[in-house]
Amino acid sequence: MSGCVLVVMEIRGGKFRRVSYEVAGEGKRLADRLGSDVCAVALGSGISGEAVGLGRYGVDKVYVLDDPSLEHYVPEVYSALVAEVVQRCNPCVVLLPASLNGGDLSARLAGRLEAGLAQDCTQILCEDGKIKAKRPVFSGKCFAWCEWAPGALPLISCRPNVMDCLAPQEQKRAEMETLQLPIPERRSEVRTMDLDTTGKVELTEAEIIVSGGRGMKGPENYALLQELAQILGAAVGASRAAVDAGWRPHSDQVGQTGKVVNPNLYIAVGISGAIQHLAGMGSSKYIVAVNKDPEAPIFSKADYGVVEDLFTFLPVFNEEMKKFKSTCS
Repeated sequence: MSGCVLVVMEIRGGKFRRVSYEVAGEGKRLADRLGSDVCAVALGSGISGEAVGLGRYGVDKVYVLDDPSLEHYVPEVYSALVAEVVQRCNPCVVLLPASLNGGDLSARLAGRLEAGLAQDCTQILCEDGKIKAKRPVFSGKCFAWCEWAPGALPLISCRPNVMDCLAPQEQKRAEMETLQLPIPERRSEVRTMDLDTTGKVELTEAEIIVSGGRGMKGPENYALLQELAQILGAAVGASRAAVDAGWRPHSDQVGQTGKVVNPNLYIAVGISGAIQHLAGMGSSKYIVAVNKDPEAPIFSKADYGVVEDLFTFLPVFNEEMKKFKSTCS
């Protein structure tokens, strides 16, 4: 199989997101099996300095397009530019993050290139030069393996927090190629006015998530979860019921109609465990459930369960976590 493994990097605030390094690491492992190089495409504003450091994470060559108009993701602009890079370098496979922007970009890219797309994949294999990708289906109840016909270009988006980043190689630098491509005129009426993520852990990239559901009884009680999240360095999530009630923004929603997450530790507080919620967090490494109903469905998925009123449990638990953290520091 000829051609490089092309990885599409995702950037926010001039920095590569963690999922980009995960995709680059998977690209390197795949390239080693195929006997090819890893190329990356990076689009953004003020990113040239960051892009050269991708060599430390297994990337051999970086195609960079650095322009102020690319500071924020614009679907029709980004998809046209990435498609142009793909056609220029003729890769054997393209990997992207299965993030909010990555999911949108990969679908548009598949349409432009008339290529087969496997979304939200959790494993990629190479057997006898053929690429196979594993992805969850039916709300995570089972998995499907995707293959491509000979000569077809595989497009694969990788679920965040699943693929391992490579350990940085301090001495390695990537070859840089600055692209001189015309920026397509944007047709979208949507404008990004401000993007502030200061101090907030991104749900899809968080190693620990503390989520609350209908059992929280009101938005004011999320202060208990926010306190726990601060102690643990976690992100705060919510069930659909909590979001529909207006207690939390939709950006915090975990589930089939929210965000699919895969943390090392997921703490579900006052969440019954509807199938739509389980579809969004069921692949977490460890799940802890806190619910006063011993028959709550969440316990069937949990590794550890606490049958207790959350308003009795959380204040005590938070204090114990503070004590434990103080002894570790």
